[in-house]
Amino acid sequence: MCIGIIGAGWLGGTVGRVWVAAGHDVMFSSRHPSKFDDLVRTLGAHASAGTAAEAAAFGEVVLISVPYKELPKIGRDLMESLHGKIVLDACNPYLSETEGMRREVLKEGVAIASARFLPGTRLVRAFSAVDATSVEDSAAGGHARPGVPVASDDADAIQVVKRLVRDAGCEPVVVGGLAAARSFQRGGPGFRANTDAPDLRRRLGLAEDA
Repeated sequence: MCIGIIGAGWLGGTVGRVWVAAGHDVMFSSRHPSKFDDLVRTLGAHASAGTAAEAAAFGEVVLISVPYKELPKIGRDLMESLHGKIVLDACNPYLSETEGMRREVLKEGVAIASARFLPGTRLVRAFSAVDATSVEDSAAGGHARPGVPVASDDADAIQVVKRLVRDAGCEPVVVGGLAAARSFQRGGPGFRANTDAPDLRRRLGLAEDA
């Protein structure tokens, strides 16, 4: 698949590199795409770099991993390019965010708020609750495949994202619709669990085949 990454830092960059190794075409984005020149040369023909707008237009699927306060702007500026696409939301509101916004988003539910900020997208909450080091270690064969909680109101999008989670060296754990993503937002039992899929299902009270 062609995958655009908006926010190619610790998490986005790590997942993107593993996807390239799995054979996907990945565009890493930055305000200054030239900073990825060495990375693109190292990864080869399946990797490229561009601006956020270029990554949004490039990807059949787009992973967003930016400071949460940037989501409303991304939703406004890139609405046309993101419309109708599967968007993986890996953003979390942290203490450094505007206090009023963080409190409102956590109360509403992070996934529900993200869907509001990114209208017209096929939003999937994924890679928001796992550390990049767990993904990296799994891809290197060092640890058991980490469970990655996934939530969306779009059943077909979930199937695509399950495949991409596996291609990232992880195991998807489908939690339910966007409202159910509260269980793995900050403060929930699935947030930063960094454990394997069976244990994650147990923590979240899910059936074995979830």
